[in-house]
Amino acid sequence: MSTYDDSHLLNIADQCLSRAAAQGADAADVILGESLSVSSTVRLGALEDVERSEDVEMGLRVFVGQSQAIVSTSDFSEDSLKETAATAVAMAKAAPPDPHAGLPDGAGGDGFAGDLDLFDEFSPTTDQLRDQAGEAEAAALAVKGVSNSIGASASHGVTGVVLAASNGFSGAYRRSSHSLSCAVLAGEGTAMERDYDFTSKVHHSDLQSAGEVGTTAGDRAVKRLGGRKMPTQQVPVVYHPRVASQLLGNLASAISGSAIARGTSFLKDKMGEPVFADHITIMDDPLLSRGSRSRPFDAEGQSAHALKLIDAGRLTTWLLDVRTANQLELTTNGRASRGISSGPSPSSTNLFMEPGTVSPAELMGDIKQGFFVMGLMGRGGSVITGDYSEGANGFWIENGEITHPVTEVTIAGNLADMYQALTPANDLEFKGAVNAPTLRIEGMTVAGS
Repeated sequence: MSTYDDSHLLNIADQCLSRAAAQGADAADVILGESLSVSSTVRLGALEDVERSEDVEMGLRVFVGQSQAIVSTSDFSEDSLKETAATAVAMAKAAPPDPHAGLPDGAGGDGFAGDLDLFDEFSPTTDQLRDQAGEAEAAALAVKGVSNSIGASASHGVTGVVLAASNGFSGAYRRSSHSLSCAVLAGEGTAMERDYDFTSKVHHSDLQSAGEVGTTAGDRAVKRLGGRKMPTQQVPVVYHPRVASQLLGNLASAISGSAIARGTSFLKDKMGEPVFADHITIMDDPLLSRGSRSRPFDAEGQSAHALKLIDAGRLTTWLLDVRTANQLELTTNGRASRGISSGPSPSSTNLFMEPGTVSPAELMGDIKQGFFVMGLMGRGGSVITGDYSEGANGFWIENGEITHPVTEVTIAGNLADMYQALTPANDLEFKGAVNAPTLRIEGMTVAGS
């Protein structure tokens, strides 16, 4: 990022902390976010859209006693910083007390000295992004049966984060991103089907090729043609990795400290108990090299470290920031995230399920009748009850082989039962912030005709 200067932004943060203290704040922290993004979209071989944006914002959080307030600004002049601090302190004095909120006791723990390799020096031009998107779309349109394009888009971005707090913490990092996506239609008239593919990485050199992305998008759309409904029945359901990750997202929501503190999670009484079968391990690791959500510290300045959320099937911890840890009389485990104008809340970083030992084909090999899910539509599982119901499409499995496409069905169960009946394949691939291999779940209901 050409305008990124962490020493300059850290100096602004220090100035803001000083002004907050001068105005009467008992404690404060400042987060600055600097972003650059550029993208090109192509449809039917023509450039459809080019976007570029750059932004720098700051959020000041102050504490007066047990009350807090947050004020954000993009004006870093001396007068603005003084006014921002005064406004924040005045708002905090008028806010109700929150006995659980506050800064961490320490200034970030032991620190982090490693290199996460989060910044790629390569910055593509808009012409290069256009050509990349055009190549993906051309590959998709070359697939026999593809009849139209929804479009292909290539993008590049950089995010810089600076955090400083009155407890002595000060830190900064930046992360780049590169992505490419393509979506097309197959068939004609009312029999048309849509599908897509994408690739997203921190470093441009790690992206899948544009031709591969386009060809996969086209193949997927064509294979969906002629989808049928199936009679309602209970069968094994196999989740493709692109939808299997949703089940881990459900887990992250259910073990968020916020949900546990409110008592609104179906897992609230399961700490230390077997939630999955004993061959399942689920990690949250902010220290993955080139990880899409990797970071050296969280949004409260706590040092990043990996957590084994599920160890041999057992639930080992909640996702905690300072506030939820205080509510639960525990210690934060560095999972705080926040926006510029909002307070911290707990969330996962690079969340993934460790792979199993069998291939996807072996995972399906003994299924006489089953459903291979490729797409989901709906809100998924309830964090409160665990009840799960999703509209779905994909392919029917007969005698271990994928046969015909399936559309307009619903898959249903309960997440507690599904987690216990889950088996992973060996095809884990990191494509985003939440990743899982192909997953098989026994005895789910597929509701159709």
